[in-house]
Amino acid sequence: MPQHRLHASAAARQAAYRARCTRARQVELASKGLPSLPAISTIPGWPRWNAAIEAARELVERTVEEMQEYFDDRSEDWQESERAEQHQEKLDTVQTLLDAFGDLAF
Repeated sequence: MPQHRLHASAAARQAAYRARCTRARQVELASKGLPSLPAISTIPGWPRWNAAIEAARELVERTVEEMQEYFDDRSEDWQESERAEQHQEKLDTVQTLLDAFGDLAF
């Protein structure tokens, strides 16, 4: 038994597919809290870029806090160990990255 046609032509089917893809991208961006890019590709997307950079800065900031809490929760013997030194070096590197976000203010 043949199936009922949803679209009148292949062009209509493709147009529906493109519309579904566009809606899916918009929903994905909205769920991330990012504004959409301008319709004209030559206009810079500063609000979107600033929002993305701010989200990344917040994530790195939370990571630094978690790493510091992890270090503080360990015993004194662990804090004086070689693993603690490696952890502290990584924490310093991530802290440097967090400080670099301050230079990105647009």
